[in-house]
Amino acid sequence: MKYAVLLLVLVSALFSSGESTFAYDAGKPAPTTLRRLHVPILMYHYVSELPPHADEIRRGLTVTPEIFQAHMQYLHDQGYTTISLYDLNAALTKGTPLLPKAIVLTFDDGYSDAYSNVFPVLKQFGFIGTFFVITSRPDAKDPAYLSWPQIVEMSKAGMSMEPHTKDHVDLRQRDHDFLIYQMQGSIESLAAYTGRTPHMFDYPVGHYDLATLRVAKELDVWIGVSTANGDTETTSSRLHLPRLRVLGNMSVAALASVLRHA
Repeated sequence: MKYAVLLLVLVSALFSSGESTFAYDAGKPAPTTLRRLHVPILMYHYVSELPPHADEIRRGLTVTPEIFQAHMQYLHDQGYTTISLYDLNAALTKGTPLLPKAIVLTFDDGYSDAYSNVFPVLKQFGFIGTFFVITSRPDAKDPAYLSWPQIVEMSKAGMSMEPHTKDHVDLRQRDHDFLIYQMQGSIESLAAYTGRTPHMFDYPVGHYDLATLRVAKELDVWIGVSTANGDTETTSSRLHLPRLRVLGNMSVAALASVLRHA
């Protein structure tokens, strides 16, 4: 009888831990040490003035430069320390200590305003950011997006320039060759220009499936970020970490509330 009770306690502890092994269904077994951290990963898109006749989607994704400056001032004044996803990965996999009030700043898609409006403000406060680049855009010299010289300059200044696929396409229900082209292609382009092989990945529109995760592991992706809302990161969910979306023109008070209640 006592052995049955002990078994019940062990099973209960396993399921109450809340740890997901979803990421590890795709490959190697989960690490023996499972860690849970609460680190906000903020997700920005455009940091610019709204263009004329902006639609609802663009309004929802756009933070003005004035408000972005106020956000960074607030984080600075409240004692937040920006870290990279590499720092977060080391904390999750090795237990490397993080600085107090650690926060990750991510910027999706690689718009040109990342260089003109974001990069100078981050340097002003001594912050670092992670920028997810759709690599076909600088290849095509699209003026709405970062150029390769800008990406290289930002990388040399300590920013993490990471892949967001070649063409920003839904990666679900794709064959292996398609996933390799989109994922490895963007990784190799960034490595060729920056001289640093990236190990972080951003799934377009947050969409992925088990095949996507298998290829991510095959390509030695250490952390994948999604658009799921949350600030809890676990060792076993490193390939699909949640983030906190910064909504269009979110006030400083609203940002503070998000950080308090995430």
